[in-house]
Amino acid sequence: MGLAAAAADSYKGMSSDNIKGLVLGLSSSFFIGASFIVKKKGLKKAGASGVRAGVGGYSYLYEPLWWTGMITMVVGEIANFAAYAFAPAILVTPLGALSIIISAVLAHIILRERLHIFGILGCVLCVVGSTTIVLHAPQEREIESVKEVWDLATEPAFLFYASLVMAIVLVLVFHYIPEYGQTHIMFYIGVCSLVGSLSVMSVKALGIALKLTLSGMNQLIYPQTWAFAIIVGACVITQMNYLNKALDTFNTAVVSPIYYVMFTSLTILASVIMFKDWDRQNPTQIVTEMCGFVTILSGTFLLHKTKDMADGSSSMSMKLPRYADDEDGFGTEGIPLRRQESSRT
Repeated sequence: MGLAAAAADSYKGMSSDNIKGLVLGLSSSFFIGASFIVKKKGLKKAGASGVRAGVGGYSYLYEPLWWTGMITMVVGEIANFAAYAFAPAILVTPLGALSIIISAVLAHIILRERLHIFGILGCVLCVVGSTTIVLHAPQEREIESVKEVWDLATEPAFLFYASLVMAIVLVLVFHYIPEYGQTHIMFYIGVCSLVGSLSVMSVKALGIALKLTLSGMNQLIYPQTWAFAIIVGACVITQMNYLNKALDTFNTAVVSPIYYVMFTSLTILASVIMFKDWDRQNPTQIVTEMCGFVTILSGTFLLHKTKDMADGSSSMSMKLPRYADDEDGFGTEGIPLRRQESSRT
């Protein structure tokens, strides 16, 4: 009875904001996962009548199906942006793995691409891990002004984290990448992931500001809102630039899981430092969330390993020629910025 009472007391159910963030996160995963399939069909159709994207052609820009996929991806990213305004990053970010499942299942049904039995197991692991995190995610912090977010961002702990991130990024960009960028995947991915963790915190701050503005409390009058917007723009441009370099140099099947792991891990760390998500939880909930996260990572790696098995390629091959990821050049289309495979548009 004592254990049951303690468990009931530790879990009070999801708040309405967390539920909204969950629904938006799931919607985002569906749209982004489906967008890959629609874009790929558009690329194949365009390649049949023009110059393929894989060899530098742009005939897909005249293909309505490809644009449908792009619009679908944009809708997904907007939903993901909105999700951060309602729910903590520790809940929203790992849900990005679900877009991998959507993409894999739709590819099996629509594109007739084989989904290996271990791929199915990877999907199951992603679902189990996501469910575990959703059920034990912390409640969203009550914030009534963007100034509160700014105060959290300028506390010593997060300032130290942000300064450390920028110092590491500068060292990587000016010292290591010029010499080792073309041969070591971790340098490009490191810059993307480190900067990405700051971009998500800024996106969340900006999302909160817009949510409060739409509810009648105008946050656009505060300079902090525009400061967060500038940070978002700078981080996203940097993130996309180095993600493009990684995709252009290395196999997408290798880039995707490594980026997902590093990006998601650093984003959760940044959120824990800035928004103090774990301060409102007991050790059991924290350990359970981490177990769910590890389960998602296991499923993600299994899905990508299965893709290599199905394609007959070696997962140990880290560097491939440009555009060698996919016969129709779809691999160069990229990985959404968030979470998951986190591929770029």
